[in-house]
Amino acid sequence: MRQRLYRLLNDARPGKVLVVGDIILDRYVEGSVERISQEAPVQVFEAAQERELLGGGANVAANVAALGASVYLVGVVGRDDFARSIRAMLKKRGINAGGLIVDDSRPTTRKTRFLSAGQQMLRVDHEMRHGVSMEIGRKMLDKIEKAVKKCSGVIISDYGKGALPGWLLKKMFAICKKAGRQVIVDPKGVDYSRYLGATMITPNKKEAATATGIEIKNEKDYKKAALRIFKSARVEKLVITRGSEGMSVFDKPDGGVRLPAEALEVFDVSGAGDTVIATLSTTLFSGFSLDDAARVANVAAGIEVGHVGAWPVTKEDILEKLRKEGPGAGKLMSQTQGASYAGQLRASNKKVVFTNGCFDLLHAGHVKLLRKAKALGDCLIVGINTDNSIRRLKGKNRPLLDDNDRIEIMGALDCVDAVIPFDEDTPLKLIKAIKPDVLVKGADYNVKNVVGHDVVKRYGGRVELVPLAVGKSTSGLIKTILKNHGK
Repeated sequence: MRQRLYRLLNDARPGKVLVVGDIILDRYVEGSVERISQEAPVQVFEAAQERELLGGGANVAANVAALGASVYLVGVVGRDDFARSIRAMLKKRGINAGGLIVDDSRPTTRKTRFLSAGQQMLRVDHEMRHGVSMEIGRKMLDKIEKAVKKCSGVIISDYGKGALPGWLLKKMFAICKKAGRQVIVDPKGVDYSRYLGATMITPNKKEAATATGIEIKNEKDYKKAALRIFKSARVEKLVITRGSEGMSVFDKPDGGVRLPAEALEVFDVSGAGDTVIATLSTTLFSGFSLDDAARVANVAAGIEVGHVGAWPVTKEDILEKLRKEGPGAGKLMSQTQGASYAGQLRASNKKVVFTNGCFDLLHAGHVKLLRKAKALGDCLIVGINTDNSIRRLKGKNRPLLDDNDRIEIMGALDCVDAVIPFDEDTPLKLIKAIKPDVLVKGADYNVKNVVGHDVVKRYGGRVELVPLAVGKSTSGLIKTILKNHGK
């Protein structure tokens, strides 16, 4: 999968993309807090340095440009120095800012964040959120109508700052439909009917819950929310971003795929939504399938949240991550992610198979068992003991391979769809969370001795015992190594 995505992205030649939306200047003031003011019982923030970044639709445009596409940006700014800063940054990135309209009735929207020791302490916003006037709106539509015919697709970045009132959206969707262009929207607010005419929308979990009135707790809730969004917005496709849980991708109302998060360490989520819609849209406009585009966008989001502030992720960044992580990357999940993944599969009438073990010195016997296990269903999830768990079970001299090595080797197998480490002595807690349809162990067990057999049978699942390969075991390998090479 990763190699195929690498080839697709490496060969992709994105065209020109039209980005329309709220233009924001993100300002970061970094400093320290070491004393209390004598004027009032408040902390004194000593500013050390300031920096400015593109935000909102401008950051979406920056992300699209970083992927190698040409960009034409349409939006509204004030008549001030902040607008000049935005234009200068856009020019530096090679983004055509000819579609920026000056609105004298409002300042350039900006968000100023104060950070100390890497933590955000305060955010100050300067903005006016009333909808643009008919005069300003007509100027925007004129720019859009001229640009859309030259573009492969359109991205709408709605931050609710007034650049996209309902009447303007309606006229813009009509223009895009006439031109035969896909329109992908990063939405805002609770009324998604205002996006009638869009091809796809990309709300996050909180936005989807607010817009549908559904408290999203599990995979069934995501499906219910998706059905409601499809009905209200009448879109063809939907992606719900889920933060640390990845994203849910729906190419039709009654079915979806969940992609686990890619980030190993999260420093700042600001700008992650911009990265997702920019990458998703640019790859879709380049001819990718929705599934492949979403997977690439998921990788890009994992890179973005590893930086402080909005960070345009380049095509080279994504290719490097795909290249470095190899075939097993993306299969490692936490227990929570695994439970969510399994739930989504069951909601799509897929059969989930689970097995577990230490898998120290993976051998042919392990591989045969895993292949037979996968053949019993649609997805194989493997629970793997952590180093600490193995030491408690097998002694201080084990494992021979640590967590990282065993997980990477396991993830490289085509028959394995997900790998979940567990630190307990048994996988019972993991089995209860995942609720597999089929629980698999080797035939050296009897059913009553298989951990979790009673739990699985109670909800209608089954236990399968797979015949073992004769003479294949980790202990046997160790004895052979010591016999032939020991001193």
